This record gives sequence, structure tokens and C-alpha cells, in this order.
Amino acid sequence: MHFVLSALVALLALLDLMLGMGFLVNPAASGADFGLSAVDLLNGGAEGLSAMRADFTAFFLVAAGFMGLGAWRRRGDVLTVPLALFAIAFTGRLINLLVVGSYEGWWLPMAVELGHVAILALAIRVWPWRRRRSKFRAG
Repeated sequence: MHFVLSALVALLALLDLMLGMGFLVNPAASGADFGLSAVDLLNGGAEGLSAMRADFTAFFLVAAGFMGLGAWRRRGDVLTVPLALFAIAFTGRLINLLVVGSYEGWWLPMAVELGHVAILALAIRVWPWRRRRSKFRAG
């Protein structure tokens, strides 16, 4: 079970690493895969490309880094960061679905985010948490 879970978390980390690097290297093409256009973002393109390059890269690379570390060391505490990122992203998409409505292919990104949440939550539950030793003892 631990090996399979490590492999799943590592594969998700690899996917997110590739997405993050895609936004870093070519934000316009990566943004188009997400239904974004740099021109649409902030009047003109340069600001939009900058926002995609910074924000999407940060999101995916931070998630990938913490998931990779969590999978390597099989530590549940490390996975709380990417769990929070993907849970918030899923919640945002759900709110948008309820308020604005559906669009073609709306279910795919939500399924990917929900898959992240489910696998990360399982790993957090199964893998140990590192406990910090206090320098001060009570009593």
C-alpha cells in the first residue's frame, strides 16, 4: 500500500512539475491549455504573461515540491500544503460552476483536482507525521 501510494503521489508531483515548468517556459501556450489568454488577463499581454508565469508556476511547483518530498520520505505532514492548494482550487471551481454555470470540459480540471485531494488526504492519513521535539518540557 505504501509503495503504491508513494508512486501515485510521485506521479502527481511529476504532472505538476511539468505543468509548472510549462508555465515558466511558455505561459501563453500553457495558459491556452487552461482556457486563458495573456491579452484577456490584464489589457495588453505583458502583465498577463507575467501573472501566468509567476502565479501558475508557483502554484504547481510548490505543490510538486512538497508532494515529491512527501512521497520520497512518506511523510503526511509535508502533504498538507499541496492538499490545501488543490482543495482551494477545487472549491473555487465548484463555486464558479454553481454561480456561472458549466462550460465545455468543465469536469476534467475538477476531476484532476479532486483526484489530488483524495490521494493526498489518504497519504496524510496513512503516513506518519514528524513530531518536533520541544526544547522545553512541561512541568
